[in-house]
Amino acid sequence: MSERSLAEWLSYLEGLHPNAIDLGLERVREVAQRMGLARPARQVVTVTGTNGKGSTCAFIATMARTQGLRVGVYSSPHLLRYNERVLLDGREADDSELCAAFAVVEQARGEISLTYFEVGTLAALWLFERSQLDLAVLEVGLGGRLDAVNLVDSDLALVTNVGLDHADWLGDSRESVAYEKAGIFRPGKPALCGDTDPPQPLLEQARQLASPLFLRGRDYSLSISPNAAANHWQWRGVDNQGQPLLLEALPMLNLPLENAALALQAYALLGLPWEAAALAAALADTRVVGRFDRREITAGGRPVSLVMDVGHNPHAAAYLAARLAQCPCSGRRHAVFGLLADKDLEGVIGPLLPLFASWSVAPLPTPRSRPAEQLREALLVHGAPVSVHGSIAEALDAVCDGLQAGDEIVLFGSFYCVSEALEWLN
Repeated sequence: MSERSLAEWLSYLEGLHPNAIDLGLERVREVAQRMGLARPARQVVTVTGTNGKGSTCAFIATMARTQGLRVGVYSSPHLLRYNERVLLDGREADDSELCAAFAVVEQARGEISLTYFEVGTLAALWLFERSQLDLAVLEVGLGGRLDAVNLVDSDLALVTNVGLDHADWLGDSRESVAYEKAGIFRPGKPALCGDTDPPQPLLEQARQLASPLFLRGRDYSLSISPNAAANHWQWRGVDNQGQPLLLEALPMLNLPLENAALALQAYALLGLPWEAAALAAALADTRVVGRFDRREITAGGRPVSLVMDVGHNPHAAAYLAARLAQCPCSGRRHAVFGLLADKDLEGVIGPLLPLFASWSVAPLPTPRSRPAEQLREALLVHGAPVSVHGSIAEALDAVCDGLQAGDEIVLFGSFYCVSEALEWLN
C-alpha cells in the first residue's frame, strides 16, 4: 500500500467514495479517532467564506512566519500539484510525506468510506501534528459546519464574506450560507467576519456560543488614502486585550485589501509580536498564484499582459471588474473564460461585459464544465463578440495571434482555467 506513488494514491482516492462531496463529520471523526489525531498545532485558525479564503490564509501565514513561527497551511483546490494543498513551514509537502500520510489514513479507515477531500484533510492534519507547528491555518473546503476541516476545534474562526455559491449544498440565500459558515465557530473562542453586512444567522450563532465576534466596520476597519498619489491605506483594529491598534501608510497590494485587513485582525488576536514594519513587509510579500495574478508575456514578438484569476461567482467577478477598472490597459482587453455548470453564468459575466473587446470561451477539463456553446449564447445575447475553442489552451493560442503591443488577456472563471493557463505558460 505504501509503495504507491502519489499519482497512484490520488487516482485511488478519486474512486474511493461513491460521491465526490458527502458533507458530514461522523465518518471522518471516527477515522481521526482511530488515527489518534490530537491538535495539528499549538494554535489553530480556521478560515471559511465565499471568496478570499486563500489570500486570507496566505496573509496570516506570511505574517506569522515573519515572526519566526513554524506555520502549516492546508488549502484547496490545487492548480498544478496536489502538494500545493499542504504547506509545511513555507514548503510544499513532498510526495513521500503525502504518500505516508495517505497510507496511515487508509490503514485507519478500515470499512469506513471517505471522500478524496476527507482523506486529504486527515492526511494534512497528521502531517501537521508531526511537524511541531506553532500555528496551523486551515481553509474550509465547502461551507463550514459539515466540512471535514471543522473536525478541528480552532482557537480563531474567520468568515471572509457571505455570498451565494454552491447552492445545492449551502442553500440559495445568504442566510442559509451564513448558517453553514458560522458552523466553524466554537464556544467562547473569538470569531471574525469580514462581510460588511453579515446575515443574522451568523450573528446569532456567535451570540449562542458566547464567541467574541469581531466585525469589519465595527471592531476593525481599513481606509484608502483619498490622495491617489499617496498610494497607501491604513488599518485600525484591536489586540487580544481589546486595546486599539493602528497601522498607517501600508503599501497597496495585488491581493484584496479586505482580506489583508481581516488577516491583520486575526493576527492581532493571536497575541503575536506587533512590529509595524515587519507586518507591512509581510503583507507586501504575500503572493497567491491565480488571484489577480499578472504576468508579462510575449505574443508574436509583442509585449502583452496576462492576468489570471480563479474568480467563479458574482462576488468574485465584481471584485475582478473593480480591480481591472483601477488598472488601466494601454491597449485592448480580451477575455478567456470557462465556467462550471453549477455557477451563476449571468452573475459572473454581468460586471465584466463592458471591459472586454472580445471573449474567447472554452470547456473546462471536467465533466462538471458548462458547455462552451452555452457560454457563447449567453454572451451573444448581450452583443459581446465571442469565439468558441476546444480548450483553454487553444483559446489562449487563438487570442495571442491577434494581439497588439499593450493588449491584455484576462483569464478567469475557474481554478481549472488558471490550471490550464499555467500549463500553457510552462
